Amino acid sequence: MPPSATTETPLRNGNGVAAEEPLEPGLSEGQAKVKATIPKPPSFEDKYEERTYLKGRLAAAFRIFGKYGFDEGVAGHITVRDPVDPSTFWVNPFGVSFSLMKASDLIQVDHNGKVIDGGPVRLLNTAAFMIHGAVHAARPDVMCAAHSHSIYGRTFCTLGRKLDIITQDACSFHNDHALYEAFNGIVLAEKEGKDIAACLGNRKAALLQNHGLLTVGQTIEAAVFWFISLEKCCHAQLMADAAAGGRGHLTTKIGEEEAAYTYQTVGTPVAGWFSAKPLFDLVHHETGGDYLN
Repeated sequence: MPPSATTETPLRNGNGVAAEEPLEPGLSEGQAKVKATIPKPPSFEDKYEERTYLKGRLAAAFRIFGKYGFDEGVAGHITVRDPVDPSTFWVNPFGVSFSLMKASDLIQVDHNGKVIDGGPVRLLNTAAFMIHGAVHAARPDVMCAAHSHSIYGRTFCTLGRKLDIITQDACSFHNDHALYEAFNGIVLAEKEGKDIAACLGNRKAALLQNHGLLTVGQTIEAAVFWFISLEKCCHAQLMADAAAGGRGHLTTKIGEEEAAYTYQTVGTPVAGWFSAKPLFDLVHHETGGDYLN
């Protein structure tokens, strides 16, 4: 059984700085009668126990991606930094179905792109190493990174623009996503991986032009939820722009103050982790925990 995840914790902003729960614009402290407290992710004293737990969560993440249809042939990858040796990470082996992934299938990769441990299929997707290796090296705070060629994400990424903040869910990405304005084919070169990491900066997501979505998180759950949410935000904006354009209108944008306030509720690392909990609970129920093997 995983450690308890019921301890209360303050909400944190995108830079990992503790923050009090924000008040709605125009609302005083005295008027705020209900304050939510959110559980925090489990913590471990034994790093090997943590590794086992994280590999199980990563396998579950692939099952979730498979359930959402985020697989496209052999494309797509999610990585988690190894807690025992943080200079390495675990990733899916090239060619193994997301929907069949188990913890024992995952492979461990070092900073040179060498597979040093893992399951029976030890094929490494070069693009996975180039992108994720660069992100993990540039962002010590990132535990997990996720990328795949999801249909609405890659469609939106042909437009060469960032998201408009037109829904409450889009507020999670307010001033917290980047646009990588280049496409040089499959990412097989170290320089492009580093360029993508530099473009991402300290944000939680990047739109890779003509390619797809990239999200990161301090937990596997947050990175997975940000990816799913960003995919849905892309879908929502594609539909909204089409509907508004058909009437000769523009969509209505959320104001800066309201977007910033909402971000502090829905866009924090803890919010991302907690929002993914139902997805992980569901996949565990549906598979009977098969992915943990």
